[in-house]
This record gives sequence, C-alpha cells and structure tokens, in this order.
Amino acid sequence: MSFPVIKGARYTLAHVPDILLYHGTTQSVDRKKNPNSDYLKKLPGHLRSFEDAVAYPPNQVYIGNLLPDDLNNIPKPWYENRVRDASRYGKFGEIIPEDEFYGLMKIADTFELVYLERGFTEELKARFKDNELLSEKEIARLSSGSDIDEIDRLVKEHIAEPLFLAGKLVGCVKRAHDIDENLSAHVILENLATKASSIITLKKLIKDLDIEAGEIDYIIETSEEACGDMNQRGGGNFAKAIGEIAGCINATGCDIRGFCAGPTHGLINAAALVETGIFKNVVVLGGGAVAKLGMNGKDHVAKGMPALEDVLGGFAVLVSQNDGKNPVIRTDLIGKHNVGSGSSPQAVMQAIVADPLEKAGLKIPDVDKFSVEMQTPEITEPAGAGNVPLANYKMIAALAVKRGELDRQEMPDFVEKHGMPGFAPTQGHVPSGVPFIGFAKDMILEGRIKRAMIIGKGSLFLGRMTNLFDGVSFIMEPNTGKVEDKAGISKEEIKTMIAEALRELAQKLQ
Repeated sequence: MSFPVIKGARYTLAHVPDILLYHGTTQSVDRKKNPNSDYLKKLPGHLRSFEDAVAYPPNQVYIGNLLPDDLNNIPKPWYENRVRDASRYGKFGEIIPEDEFYGLMKIADTFELVYLERGFTEELKARFKDNELLSEKEIARLSSGSDIDEIDRLVKEHIAEPLFLAGKLVGCVKRAHDIDENLSAHVILENLATKASSIITLKKLIKDLDIEAGEIDYIIETSEEACGDMNQRGGGNFAKAIGEIAGCINATGCDIRGFCAGPTHGLINAAALVETGIFKNVVVLGGGAVAKLGMNGKDHVAKGMPALEDVLGGFAVLVSQNDGKNPVIRTDLIGKHNVGSGSSPQAVMQAIVADPLEKAGLKIPDVDKFSVEMQTPEITEPAGAGNVPLANYKMIAALAVKRGELDRQEMPDFVEKHGMPGFAPTQGHVPSGVPFIGFAKDMILEGRIKRAMIIGKGSLFLGRMTNLFDGVSFIMEPNTGKVEDKAGISKEEIKTMIAEALRELAQKLQ
C-alpha cells in the first residue's frame, strides 16, 4: 500500500480588534440586550495593538517562529512577556494587520458587497504592490473605492455592517438580500472573512511549496461557517469560491462540516481521495470564525487582561501522492468515535487513540506527540474552561495507565514529553489538531520524532440535532521511501515481468 503524504502546511492569523468589537457574537449579543453595559464601555481599553498581537508568544508559535515546547520556557502570563524582535512573518505563515485584511475581504468579494473608502483604498493599493502573494489582477479587484458618505448612509440605514479601523469608519459590508437572513450583512461579513483568510493561506501554501495552483485537483473547506440562502442554508461552496480567487483553475471541491472535528475529517477524506488515485493533490483548509472573536472577552476584561481572542485563524494543508520523502498518513490506522462508542471522556479516548493503535500492535507511548484541542490556555482558563490541551493529555495518560502501558508515577513525564502547551486561537475548528501538522512534518523529516497523532474532536450537541460527541484521528509517520504504483506493484517487479515475457517470446520464436 502506498500511503498519501503531507507535503506541507501553512498558517495565518489576521489581527482584527475592530471586527471583534463590533461583530464578535459575545459583543453583538450584549449590544442588543444591554447596549450600555460596563463590558462594552471597558472593552475598547483592552484591545491589543498589532505589535502586541505579533509579539504574543502563542501567535509566534502558530506561524512557526517558535516551537510549541518553547512556551514552557516563557514566564506566564504570556501577554506580559512579549517575544523580542517578533516578526509578522514566520516559517509557516504570517500575521496580517486589520487594514490589509479589509483589503483581502474586498479582493474576496465577487458580488460587490464590500465598500471601502476611496482614500483608504488607494493606501491599500500602494501597500499591496509589495505583497508577493497578490497579483496585479487581484489588487485591481479593490477598484477605485467608494464615497464615505455613501458608506455612512448604508450603515445608518442598516443595509450594511460597518468596517472600522481604530474606531474610524473606512468601509462596510452590504447585505445581499433585503429579507433573507442567510444573506444579511452580518452573515455576509462572517463568510467573507472566512473566505479571505482561507484565500491568503492557500496562496501562501502554493508559493512556499512551489506548486502551481493549476496542479491542485481538489479543495476541501472545513471551517465552521456556512454559506447559502434561505432555500439551502449551508449549501456551500466555500471550497470552489476560495479556489477561484486563488487561481486553482483545475480544482473542484466541497465543504465538510464537523464542528471542531471538521479539519481532521477533511484530511482523512483527502488521504482517501489521493490514495485511491482519484486526485493527486488535495488541499484541506479553513478560514477564521468572526463569531468566536472576543468569545471569552467578558472574563478577560473582568480580570484586567487584554482581549486575547482578537485574531482570525487560517490553515491550509496539502495532501499528495506518495513522493518517497514526506511523512505519510497511515490510512490503515484511522481512529473514529462511532455512534455507539459512548460519550464519556474515557470512551472517546479509547475510540480515537487506543483503538487505531491496537490495529498496528502499538501502545499509547509509541506516539511521540499528540495534537488535540490546542487552545491557548491563558485564553480559556480565566473563563473557567481550564487548560484544555493539558486535560486531554492527562486523559490519554490515564488511559495508558489503565491499559498497563504506563506506570502511574510516569504520568507527569508522559504529559510533558508527548504533549505540548496550547498555542492556537479559540477559533473552534482551528485548534483541533491541525496547528501541529507543520511542526510534525518537519520533526519527522529531521528524525526528531517518529510518530504523531492528529486528533479532531467535535461537540455535535451544539447544533441541537443530537447529544452525540465526535472524534477522529490519524497518524503521521516517516516515509519508507518505497513508492508503489496504483496496482501495488513495484517498478522492479514490473521490470522483472517484462524481462520474463521477453524471454518467453524469444523461446517461442526460436
């Protein structure tokens, strides 16, 4: 069997404090219920500058300038211990300021629903000229800009949602229908933010991996947003919309949804499509979730902290046919939480961690690194949610003890060695396993680890359709360097068969 490989992963963050302030769900609900709340009055004083967001240690890990375990050496709270000389550009991606992100939303807009003020538009054009990811054609999509009085009118008449920059109105996102709530200005803004953050991450992946956009056959989009109208809510298709702007002219694709587990479901599907030979290059990606901005903001403000949930996350992973070099996805060792598995923490970990390992005669400690729910702990701890990654690692360790694969006194060492500090923004699907893929690929190639397990977990009960939990996993391992053809026959075997056939033919001709 010739397993598919992960050729690379890229990650982006868009620092969007004004979108947090005006459009995050927690703030939007408070503004409707209690527009004069103390929280809304205090929140502007807790917004971070772009420089602070760039220098935030977990953000530097997310884009690849630090290793996850480097966070163990940085004193907490991390927001008070900035990374010196931090760069917005990293090995795996970049952090984008809010003004540029508004420009990306305009570039992603196909129906002329994003209006940006003329002077602001000209500033963006000048800045984007030096952006190596954007072509002249894409920059031209910014057009000439709009009159600020027209933008102000659309906002005041509730036809559009405002786009502020440091409190100044610079644009708006217009509704796409005057009745359909699925095409309201708020939903269109959310969806364009998802689309824009996905596009720039995909373009970064294409450039860095030196692959032509036209070589991508299939795109799987795995965010938590849904696009459609009143007749087919969530009908999609983000994937093709993203591929269109990114220049993937030979790709088709679809959207896969599974709450936080969506990206791992997407990667498993991508691996299957590649291994069967249906497609050669499949990209799995996801953009940011506006709704999650400032989700725990009330707790952060109450404790005198910055509003840390001020970034939109994006990721893109390329799954390709076996090249004999890059780490493989072990498609024969997929973990899955079945309908009948049970939803206790122990049952979930048994299904998605222990069961797939048993198939290969492996034990839990045989996995060098687990990546599961990698939320930054100092975002979730003030809200009472605890250290989510640490809780998962303790459950995995406890399961290993129960199975006789680990001594109880070894649990703390196991957690430290096989786990890592959380470093991803609380964007739902974004932290769930995928942020470590870029690191895992490099660490496997360098021989630093042999095996990594990527785990996606999802809270399906949030949709009020089932009380079930969900979880899936896959294992990354070194490539053996042996590449078989689609029929499972090696090149040497083919040469031998041809030689034998020629000898038989020669004997018959004598």
